[in-house]
Amino acid sequence: MNEPELPENSPVDIYLDLLRARMDSEDYRLLIEAVGPALRAIEEHRLPEMEFAIDDRPESLPPKLRDEAVLVIAAAVTGRLDNEVVEISLGDESPVRLVTDADTATDPERLGEIATYLRERRDQDEVLRGIAEASDLPTDL
Repeated sequence: MNEPELPENSPVDIYLDLLRARMDSEDYRLLIEAVGPALRAIEEHRLPEMEFAIDDRPESLPPKLRDEAVLVIAAAVTGRLDNEVVEISLGDESPVRLVTDADTATDPERLGEIATYLRERRDQDEVLRGIAEASDLPTDL
């Protein structure tokens, strides 16, 4: 798969150059396959209408590559290279992984606020799912 056309010396271009230099060529190929659709959507300014997941099959992209993929996309969206993948525990389920800037990643208070927001959002989704089920509406929110 060909790499998306990106402005030369953009943050994502620089990040991809660094990854190309330090990664195994097969891993880099897998990474480009994973991020290509999102980078093209960003380039074409059609991201809001595009629903994107790195890959729904966990066995197809190793966790380290998955982290790099979300960081590449974050660099393209934010124009920043200081993004980090963090894991937040919501208590009763598996931890949630998300991308944030370096300052937030090292701020326990801010990460706590994000966890609270995610728990509230999850609870709202469950209430809405219950309403949809009771109304015989689709529940794939």
